[in-house]
Amino acid sequence: MDQAPGSPQESQGAPGVPSCYRHPDRETGIRCTRCERPICPDCMVSASVGFHCPDCVRTGSGTGHSPGANRPRTIAGGAVVPDPHLVTKILIGLNLALFVAVLVTRDLVDRLYLIGLAGNPRIGEVVGVADGEWYRLFTSMFLHEAIWHLAFNMLGLWWLGGPLEQALGRVRFLALYLLSGLAGSAMTYALTEPYEASLGASGAIFGLLGATAVLMRRLNYDMRPVIALLALNLLFTFTWSGIAWQAHIGGLIAGAVIAFGLVHAPSKRRDLVQFGTCALVLAASLVTIVVRTASLT
Repeated sequence: MDQAPGSPQESQGAPGVPSCYRHPDRETGIRCTRCERPICPDCMVSASVGFHCPDCVRTGSGTGHSPGANRPRTIAGGAVVPDPHLVTKILIGLNLALFVAVLVTRDLVDRLYLIGLAGNPRIGEVVGVADGEWYRLFTSMFLHEAIWHLAFNMLGLWWLGGPLEQALGRVRFLALYLLSGLAGSAMTYALTEPYEASLGASGAIFGLLGATAVLMRRLNYDMRPVIALLALNLLFTFTWSGIAWQAHIGGLIAGAVIAFGLVHAPSKRRDLVQFGTCALVLAASLVTIVVRTASLT
């Protein structure tokens, strides 16, 4: 079968080692983050995430060699947009707004934090997730009582969220954030005492940390910085008092799984694999929640 000039099958040097599609005699471990063709150092064009090949830079297309594709795409297939950090900014704004709202109306935190099942003496009834208030699994992700807690999580969201949103696209990044946070809440709900309260965006932030590790591995970046950051955060998780380690671990696992499906999905079945990965994490979280609720009621 004839191959189009510059196709990956044509640009192979030693068996199993890809070669630059423009210079077949040069082996390389780097690929264009748009079309995924192997490129050598002379052909690399630095981009906000990874490197692009000359064809993709020249055409501005999502595939670099498909005439019908006229819109640039991220490594996960998301659209490249003028403001790649918009969702990150909105999430930070929501966290800040709820923090101010809690300062103004202290009763608000009682209605929104994560708690399995507890009595509320002020209104004389039982409240909590097991009582049917499932919304607490989400609302608790945006609550912070202490300014240092808010600052720490928002810095993490900005440092990790911005590059991830740019690499994945807005919709995929938002799904990653919310599902990681839900998984963290589900594990907290399942493994802590029902009367223990919990709040904070840490589960979602750890999801972004896990996703960052997967993305850096996918792009063949130096893994030592992210490994050191992960180790430091896990050290704090298990040595500081008052930290819900369940949320951290649940979010970390969910974020890594979702990111793997997003950045490793084959282009021909990309949407199916990505949707299936997100659905799998969502289903696992819901099953955990249902089982825990059944044990408390």
